[in-house]
Amino acid sequence: MIPLLSARRLTGTPSAMAAATLSYDAGPDDLWVGTEVLRTYTDDGARRAITDLRTFVDRCPAVVLSGGGGGGSHRYAVAPAPRLGDDSIHVSCTVTSGLDAMACDSLLIRIGTTLVVVQSEGNKTGSDKYLDQVAEAALHRYQTTGS
Repeated sequence: MIPLLSARRLTGTPSAMAAATLSYDAGPDDLWVGTEVLRTYTDDGARRAITDLRTFVDRCPAVVLSGGGGGGSHRYAVAPAPRLGDDSIHVSCTVTSGLDAMACDSLLIRIGTTLVVVQSEGNKTGSDKYLDQVAEAALHRYQTTGS
């Protein structure tokens, strides 16, 4: 998960929000897990969130964690993504702790004043192939049903 998405300064205050947990049995030894979040704003908060996220990743591509659990790091980058909605961004995130590495990528799609956010949750690195598919399905559902 990208902790930046919960930062009020970055995302503003949505007027409505809904979330769901997603899982996909990707193979006999592999389960893809993610979340989908809809955030609706009364102002230009959705546009500002994407702009602020791009700026933040450019300025601070790595965060080193210290303290309990042995520390670790988060590395962020803007990754190639399908062009969806009015604007979209794929933020690639790799979380490392010791020798272990996990991916926690996010794809944010802006449609007017709404953000559709699909995040992978601690999956194997390189498992973001499902992210685009899930995001496209979430966008289609939002555009056809409003939820």
